[in-house]
Amino acid sequence: MIVGVLALQGDFREHANVLRTLGVDVSLIRRPEELTVVDGLVIPGGESSVMDKLARAFGLAEPLRLAIREGLPVYGTCAGLIMLADTVLDAIEGQQSLGGLDVSVRRNAFGSQNQSFETDLDVPAIGDTPVHAVFIRGPVVESIGPAATTLAVLQDGRVVAVEQGNLLGTSFHPEITGDYRFHEYFLSKVGARGRTPDVRGSKVG
Repeated sequence: MIVGVLALQGDFREHANVLRTLGVDVSLIRRPEELTVVDGLVIPGGESSVMDKLARAFGLAEPLRLAIREGLPVYGTCAGLIMLADTVLDAIEGQQSLGGLDVSVRRNAFGSQNQSFETDLDVPAIGDTPVHAVFIRGPVVESIGPAATTLAVLQDGRVVAVEQGNLLGTSFHPEITGDYRFHEYFLSKVGARGRTPDVRGSKVG
């Protein structure tokens, strides 16, 4: 199994390290032709508007959209969730998303970086133990269409994790907490599409 990590901007190194810890071969994706060898893709946190501009400048945007439509498993965290959303409610002028997730999101819904916070979330899809989630200028899912499924909500009811077929998105950053269950859950999607992932164990913070 080879899983790509979009490496245009953001915390792609952290995701790559988690995937390698789980026994997966990782390819850092910066050019369209590199997409052809991966079985799944992670879009990391970062600046969604910058990521969008770079994806278009590097000729990656349309190949990414095509890969998503053709069923490539993709996991987006924070900015990656924004990139996967069909609608970005507060997109800056000219900003585009890749789409695929039947949701509407709002960028920086939790305020500036100094308003980052941590909380525990119940996520039945990945186990009984709560997920310790870190939110850093994260988006929130303001509406969810019939094609998508909610995986986790905050105590106030705001949706912060969703899935839809081959796609997975979280507002928070599991790559920095030591809890690898969301990555394992994603790898199960990759394995279901083709080869079975060789996951050599997880760590729960």
